[in-house]
Amino acid sequence: MSKSVFITGASSGLGRQLAGEFAKRGYDLALAARQLDVLQIIKSELEEHHGVRVRVYPLDVSDTEQVRGTLNTACAELGQLDIVVANAGLGSDGRIGRIDFANSRQMFEVNVIGACATIDAAITLFKNQGHGQIVAMSSVASWRGLPGSGAYSASKAAVSVYMEALRSESLGKNLTVTVIYPGFIDTPMNNKLKHRPFLLSLEDGGKRIADAIVQRRKRAVIPGYPWRLLRPLLKLLPTALIGKLF
Repeated sequence: MSKSVFITGASSGLGRQLAGEFAKRGYDLALAARQLDVLQIIKSELEEHHGVRVRVYPLDVSDTEQVRGTLNTACAELGQLDIVVANAGLGSDGRIGRIDFANSRQMFEVNVIGACATIDAAITLFKNQGHGQIVAMSSVASWRGLPGSGAYSASKAAVSVYMEALRSESLGKNLTVTVIYPGFIDTPMNNKLKHRPFLLSLEDGGKRIADAIVQRRKRAVIPGYPWRLLRPLLKLLPTALIGKLF
């Protein structure tokens, strides 16, 4: 039986790129996003070029019951799900107190509640089938609260900590827990940012992330250099300097 992967937020950006990367590797795909019409186009392209099975589902990850139902449906239609990628998320942000808090709330609903709902439903499914890999998209922004990205940084930090707890709960079980920490990748989510240091193209970033997932890595910083070197420094830099850099 072919391996299969379920990806949320698969209609654009990194999610769409990952769908293509896994199709190249021969994975059957379950793709979920709010824009079903776009997913139908992606489905046709991937089936034509790669000969894999592709199922698509309309999904708003902030609807937690819909998340569980969609995962179960995808598993039934493909036979099993080997990998679930909690990718759906919102980017951009604004200065605290200057933006409509409703925007920050929506970001938490999608980036935290939606991601955790996906993770929770996937783990239940994996326990029933006896194996699986759960992947969550965090960010280098989770390492420190960045000016203008307070809600985004906090939301990604929350997902990272949730996954660390899951990893400790999954010891000795046939479950792989993978957290991806992308730096700046050229996607519509961040193309309006003023500073995007060490920017990767979408193609390069997607390939590196797919490689890390297939290798079943516990944690992957993309790109590794220089972000792995900068991680301890970010925690030590004075707040005034962080403000100038970001």
